Amino acid sequence: MHEANLPGVAIIPGADSFLLPSGDIGCLLIHGISSTPQQMRLMGEFLASRGITAHGVRLAGHGTRVEDLHETTYEDWIVSAEEGLSRLEERCSSVFCAGLSLGGILSLRLARLYPERVRGVVTICSSYRLRTFLFKLVPLVKGIMKKFPTGSSSINDPDVEEVKYSYHSVPAVYQLMKLNALVREDLPHIGQPALIFGARGDKVIDPEDPARYYDRIASSEKELIWLDKSDHVAVLDYDKELVFEKTAAFINKHSAVPTVDRP
Repeated sequence: MHEANLPGVAIIPGADSFLLPSGDIGCLLIHGISSTPQQMRLMGEFLASRGITAHGVRLAGHGTRVEDLHETTYEDWIVSAEEGLSRLEERCSSVFCAGLSLGGILSLRLARLYPERVRGVVTICSSYRLRTFLFKLVPLVKGIMKKFPTGSSSINDPDVEEVKYSYHSVPAVYQLMKLNALVREDLPHIGQPALIFGARGDKVIDPEDPARYYDRIASSEKELIWLDKSDHVAVLDYDKELVFEKTAAFINKHSAVPTVDRP
């Protein structure tokens, strides 16, 4: 079920996709689970100010109501990301993918599926494997319990508000676990340049997960950057400017000449 762009679906105010035209180089921005493109908009505005066209895609099941998320699969999320990639390619000669959490995992999947279309990939606080006791219960309870509260904010900055669901969808978290497993198998086959961010104070994922991506991705051009002042949603937190600056520099560095390794 792929409903992200169906007419008649009521979208939460501020939660829709965005396109910020700028230069000939584009960056697809992909939000995290239970969130919306608003999560990535500040990053998009920064990149556009640096001459990089930015498109924040809304993933299937997101930005409407959490019940819609119950019915989506990770394949639906991939389709949403693919549609965003195609939209950027209509105006940009080369495209990068960047995402937070689930968005970073989807960015890696696109890099694996389309090595000639995705010039490089940026992941921000993406899980390598969901290890906590709560997440281990998800496969057992997904048919019984449909949702649970998102809990306290995953942003240290108290002045920031995020447009997102108040609940996580248990079936959607199960789909995230399945996608995680698929992308772990992708890593030895992803040769594009990679920029990987991790937050030392991440309370959502294992803080060492970004290092696991860095160790296992095949690219010979990769960098791991640690953030010291942010929680999980680093693109809206105290380190956001560092994330934005480093991402823009990464895109500018790798946009001129294709640098795809062939694992």
